[in-house]
Amino acid sequence: MASVAQRLPENVAGDFYVDATCIDCDACRQIAPATFRDHGDQSSVYRQPATEEENVRALMALVACPTASIGTLTHHDTRAAVDAYPARVSENVYFCGFTSEASFGAWSYLIVRPESEGGNVLVDSPRFASRLVKRIERLGGVRQMFLTHADDIADHAKFAARFNCTRVMHAADGAERYGVERVVAGEAEVALDGELKVIPVPGHTRGHMLLLYRDKYLFTGDHLAWSPARETLTAFRSVAWYSWAEQTRSMEKLLSKRFEWVLPGHGRIHSDTAEGMQAHLRRCIEWMRNTK
Repeated sequence: MASVAQRLPENVAGDFYVDATCIDCDACRQIAPATFRDHGDQSSVYRQPATEEENVRALMALVACPTASIGTLTHHDTRAAVDAYPARVSENVYFCGFTSEASFGAWSYLIVRPESEGGNVLVDSPRFASRLVKRIERLGGVRQMFLTHADDIADHAKFAARFNCTRVMHAADGAERYGVERVVAGEAEVALDGELKVIPVPGHTRGHMLLLYRDKYLFTGDHLAWSPARETLTAFRSVAWYSWAEQTRSMEKLLSKRFEWVLPGHGRIHSDTAEGMQAHLRRCIEWMRNTK
């Protein structure tokens, strides 16, 4: 629970605030950009919600915060905010909310599909929050859980136990150590079914992988994201734990892929035409080659 005593001085006066436990994960700024901003190494409230919609978005950021760093001076009914998750991103793709401190606030997603098409897929793990779990159950549960890399697995074991789902992870990121049911090895692509392709992309970690759904939605973990500042796709040089050179090389694999959405664990979501994405991707790769 956020503490008024630790309220950051960068917050404007008013009901909503962020306290000093903020880890700068960026979730609140994406969920409620009309209320929260980045003032350096943390988030703060730069404008109090002025409409009911803005109030709900701010409460959605509050319940999603991985460190419970967002607070209010007055009591709010958060049921509408809680029930908003999983929140639709596009078509049958949802953002789970309820980010986990264990994954540094990384975003996770749910692909909702009929059982006849392979069932639902959870991409990385949110917090195992009871209300979220019940909502996922009502949407059909989880048949497969795709884990992009070891940083963002959070409560994967609890979800696997609850839904009896098959987890997919790369051997180089410790899949066997985590008890994962389907282990991917090497750099060859793997088709999970007719709609889902696994693309190993070493760099951020040795066993990092992407998931491409319907040649349209690319779930990128910590490999690739949109940069509002640069207005193009980007990678994160400072957290290339395994190898920046390998991440640059593996990024080139995506030049032969068609996708219209980039859905990262960290960084911003972006959509464009497939041709627009390719142009941004080429720009990103060129920047990576020139960044040591």
